[in-house]
Amino acid sequence: MSTEKQRREQLVKHLNGGMAFQSIDNFVDNLNLEQVGTRPDDLPYSFYEIFYHMHFAQKDILDYCFSEKYTEHKWPDDYWPDSQEPESEESWEELKSEYFQDREKLQDYILDLENDIDKPVKNSEKHSLFREILLIIEHNAYHTGQLLVIQRLLGAY
Repeated sequence: MSTEKQRREQLVKHLNGGMAFQSIDNFVDNLNLEQVGTRPDDLPYSFYEIFYHMHFAQKDILDYCFSEKYTEHKWPDDYWPDSQEPESEESWEELKSEYFQDREKLQDYILDLENDIDKPVKNSEKHSLFREILLIIEHNAYHTGQLLVIQRLLGAY
C-alpha cells in the first residue's frame, strides 16, 4: 500500500472519530427529541445547538473548499441556530442526514488518489484541502466531547 493511500485512510479514520475521540455515529441517536433541545444544568447550549453548529461549520468549510459561489457567513450569528431545539422530528433527522452525507462526500474525495489534497482550495491560495480536513477533524472532535457531556448530564450516556 502506498504511503499516500495510508495517509488518506488515516485522515478518514480521524474524520469519522473513534481514534482519539468517540465517533458521533455511536451516540447521536441516544436522545429523544425533547432531550435534544434541552440545555442541562445551566449550560448555554443544547445537544441540538451544538450539532447544528457542527453541521453548519462542516458545510461551510466544504463550500469554502469546493464551491464556485462561496460567500462568507457572519460569525457567530450564522453558525448557530435561532432555537435551542429542532422545529420537528423531520428537521432533526434531515440535519443529521445532511451532516453524514457531507462527511461521506468528503471521505470519498479524500480517498480518491486522483484528487490532490495538498493544493490550495477553490477559495484560497493560502489554505490547502489537507488543512481544511484537519480543521473539520479538530472542530468536530472538540464539539463531540461537548455532546457527550450533555448526554451524560441528561442520563443518556
